Amino acid sequence: MGNDKRWLVPLTGVAFVVLLIIGFAIGGEPPDATKDTPQEIVDFYVDNKDTLIIGLILEGIAGTLFVFFGGYLRRVLRDSEGEGGMLSAIAFAGTVIFAMGLAIDSTITFTLVENADEIEPSGVQALTALYNYDFVPFAMGIQIFLLATGILVVSRGALPKWIGWIAILIAVIAMTPLGFGAFIATGLLVAVISVMLALRERGAGASQPGVPPTGGTAV
Repeated sequence: MGNDKRWLVPLTGVAFVVLLIIGFAIGGEPPDATKDTPQEIVDFYVDNKDTLIIGLILEGIAGTLFVFFGGYLRRVLRDSEGEGGMLSAIAFAGTVIFAMGLAIDSTITFTLVENADEIEPSGVQALTALYNYDFVPFAMGIQIFLLATGILVVSRGALPKWIGWIAILIAVIAMTPLGFGAFIATGLLVAVISVMLALRERGAGASQPGVPPTGGTAV
């Protein structure tokens, strides 16, 4: 990738947020295993098969982009952390865990989409119950990503410190019944960091043509 295009890499964070929102929106609100009857659940997956598959594809791409964003952010955090530090690696691990959560979520949905009319309705209901409560990898990934990033930003200044404090606050909220709000707030924060890093990378490339920017200076 040419130096003049490096600033596009951190924008994978924005792309992740956009595709994830679109993917969830296309899929629509899933049935509730405790409120909907087994037949209603079966009908939902049979009737919405095509749109659900499109949503799954977008969610899969979003998960991949988030890992790439995490890899770029890890470099920025590692440059400020120095040799021997571990928080930058932990922050990256959080993005991987979140992406795996998306993979698990998509696997369950794909199983339902392809087999809802071929297995017992009670089995469909059981898989739906699992889907309704498979948020643990998402919550864990978000908490690890936000806490490691927040602590490192506050202590080393890889990004503006207000970013670090907000990340820590969202991580704490994620551990409460307001966890869904933390999920939305994380998306907004990732988009902000993504744009901020893209502008920094582009500015560094413009000021030092021909020299690969390190992206690790404090703001």
